[in-house]
Amino acid sequence: MSRAESVTDSGLRPAYAAARAHLGIVAALVALAATGWWWTTVEMRGMDNGPWTALGTFGWFISIWVVMMAAMMFPSVAPTVALYARMSRSRVLPVAFTTGYIATWAAAGVVAFLIALTINHAAHGTLRWDNAGQRIAGVTLLVAAGYELTPLKDVCLGNCRSPLGTLLGSWRAGWAGAFRMGLGNGAWCVGCCWALMASLFALGVMSATWMAVVAGLIAIEKTIPWRRVATYGTTIVLVVLGVMMLLAPDALPGLTVPGQSPMPSMSPMGPDRTTPAGSDLEQAVTRQQRVDTH
Repeated sequence: MSRAESVTDSGLRPAYAAARAHLGIVAALVALAATGWWWTTVEMRGMDNGPWTALGTFGWFISIWVVMMAAMMFPSVAPTVALYARMSRSRVLPVAFTTGYIATWAAAGVVAFLIALTINHAAHGTLRWDNAGQRIAGVTLLVAAGYELTPLKDVCLGNCRSPLGTLLGSWRAGWAGAFRMGLGNGAWCVGCCWALMASLFALGVMSATWMAVVAGLIAIEKTIPWRRVATYGTTIVLVVLGVMMLLAPDALPGLTVPGQSPMPSMSPMGPDRTTPAGSDLEQAVTRQQRVDTH
């Protein structure tokens, strides 16, 4: 193990020790994550239309996004929250810390929605699969793979994997301080994971399958002792996904290829007028109406 990896491993140990000492906090966050997975899966059922799936209205998307982030991120951030609880010697301040953390991800969701809205209005259908959507999705995955090897990713991931130093360096007292510390921790997390989240949009943001894949990659990068193995492994996965998206998307397990699905055709940021035939018609129409009316 290299010196850098040894330091990183040491950075994880206080968080793991705190997690063992505060199993109740960890269990609560995992339970919230499990609830989030269940609710998100139910809400998104029948809505996956592959790369660049429509996001629906702003309010509906943000509500889905916040629950989705809780489901994806709480398991990997639980040791950090437990460490904060141990350092603050409080049972209630971790609630403010966690709220600040998820608030940062909510802000990231607002930015993602505005970017998608801008692209939709400026690009005039460029993200449609039969236009340039497939190529853009493949390139997005390859760019995400490249980001894994950048200094910025390394710094952000280092802060996520060494929470003791991060917390000590940003320590503030009280409820407001806990909330601000959660915001800061969330910012490091967004810096670490934004490219992986962009990959989720490229694969199908309404797909529970790809949501689980991306969440798994995030958890591996943040929690296993072998940092370089996790980083290079994630890079390889993204490269393979990007190449397959460009050359053989039909061979990607779990990928919904637009135009080959029984679900309604949905252009980015808005539904198409077409509806599917078959037994899933009523469910698909009901789901689309929920997006339109939220």
